Amino acid sequence: MASELEQLCCHVNEKIGNIRKTLSLRNLGQEPTLKNVLNKIGGEIFAVNELLNKLELEIQYQEQTNSSLKELCASLEEDYKDVEHLKENIPCHLPQVTVTQNLVNGSDVEPEELVKVEEPAPMKKPPKEQRSIKEMPLVTTDEFNGVPAYMKSRLTYCQINDVIKEINKAVISKYKILHQPKASMNSVTRNLYHRFINEETKDTKGHYFIVEADIKEFTALKVDKRFHVIMNILRHCRRLSEVRGGGLTRYVIT
Repeated sequence: MASELEQLCCHVNEKIGNIRKTLSLRNLGQEPTLKNVLNKIGGEIFAVNELLNKLELEIQYQEQTNSSLKELCASLEEDYKDVEHLKENIPCHLPQVTVTQNLVNGSDVEPEELVKVEEPAPMKKPPKEQRSIKEMPLVTTDEFNGVPAYMKSRLTYCQINDVIKEINKAVISKYKILHQPKASMNSVTRNLYHRFINEETKDTKGHYFIVEADIKEFTALKVDKRFHVIMNILRHCRRLSEVRGGGLTRYVIT
């Protein structure tokens, strides 16, 4: 029982000591000479927090860059192996022009008469000219640095350009269908074709554009809050414009 009372007394005394310290600190905070010091400390804390946020963004950017470099290195290694394989397997005999000399009735034949003249191969019909599809250029580092901080939030340069690549994938997939002959379309493609046509307006005529349904159809992107933040950044960088109407937002490639 005595030991429990001692523990209780210690606990109460500890609480009283904490209260006294709190009151002492509060009284110190009211002194004019110390208010300036506390304000400076608060400002330093905010500055350190801002610096930590910038460091976090830089670390994310460096991680993305490191990942991209690893992928590039792996791709270059594959290309190098292919080149080495071609180098080691060059055919021993390659077609080449040879001039031979024969004796006809004991006399030399003029070399000009001995060169075999091959008939030119028939010209192949040139392939039908393919229509080029406009793609969105990637954002440069200068453009990214010029985006206001409140608009970028915690997004990185690489994340913005990854979304641009997915958007370009959707644009290419959509307009390949629009340029495809109708006779070669299956039922699914034909339905997409009619949807694309119905979504066009006089403001989008002659321009390449997509809607959110195209993003969901041709990419793995999620059309969420983050997606719309990135679209605002792309609009700020003049990569696209928006045309609204009929309950749809059309993202026009500029």
